[in-house]
Amino acid sequence: MRFTKMHGAGNDYVYVNCFEEPVPDNPAEVARKVSDRHFGIGGDGLILICPSEAADAKMRMFNADGSEAEMCGNGVRCVAKYVYDHGICTSETLRIETGRGVLTLEVEAGDGRVRRVRVDMGEPILDPAAIPVEMPRPLNADRIVDLPANKHIPIGKPASWMEDCGWDPRMTCVSMGNPHVMFYCRYVASVPLDSLGPFFERQPIFPKRINVHFVQVQSPGEVTLRTWERGSGITLACGTGACAVCVAGVLTGRTKRKILAHLPGGDLELHWADDNHVYMTGPAVEVFSGEWEGKY
Repeated sequence: MRFTKMHGAGNDYVYVNCFEEPVPDNPAEVARKVSDRHFGIGGDGLILICPSEAADAKMRMFNADGSEAEMCGNGVRCVAKYVYDHGICTSETLRIETGRGVLTLEVEAGDGRVRRVRVDMGEPILDPAAIPVEMPRPLNADRIVDLPANKHIPIGKPASWMEDCGWDPRMTCVSMGNPHVMFYCRYVASVPLDSLGPFFERQPIFPKRINVHFVQVQSPGEVTLRTWERGSGITLACGTGACAVCVAGVLTGRTKRKILAHLPGGDLELHWADDNHVYMTGPAVEVFSGEWEGKY
């Protein structure tokens, strides 16, 4: 199986051009094998670039644990770069079919190669049932914004990490085609993400699990965040998560509608525009190509 390794702000996946390669019979198992950073290719998951009847190409995305996800913001930028750079479609405006629907992407190309991509990520989903978040019936609301998490999640007694990172125990939930929960803190580097990420990801109130983000606000136009991705663990970036953080910042009054988000793997520019769509601009990088000899 021929593959290409790509990343967007350090969020790396193994990409397969299914215009030329057959779609794996068991893509979930392939995702688990190729994502292994010791015995496989290494990555946060597997993305298949497939023909589409509705767009220039279709993206199917599988996390490192084999679970199929609806969307990946960094991944779809890399799909656009691959489609353009490899001649599948050379329009600077591309349409990519995803689990969220068909997205429109604008590529920034130089010398025939894409460097950055601007994605119309669509409208944020705020209805708890659609995210989904299952809240007790008497507490149901049309949005989950700065809701005290300890009333719905068994967080336990105050711990040293809470003081170390200056954690605000209120949560805000947003879907960008996949579910996200945001927590704010004063020192994001002090968050024990390796333990808190899986704890929050699998809470019963999140029936499809959830992506977990801890956010530090530098200014109304700038944030730093760290991410635990559902099905992949700690990642260097999460595009849909950064979009959700942009929306959450506006809803909670912490940030403006345009922000610069610093992630461990790089920066993303976000804009929750007046048309209610979130626009994300960031890098897309091709690292190397090769052939994987495992069974698929």
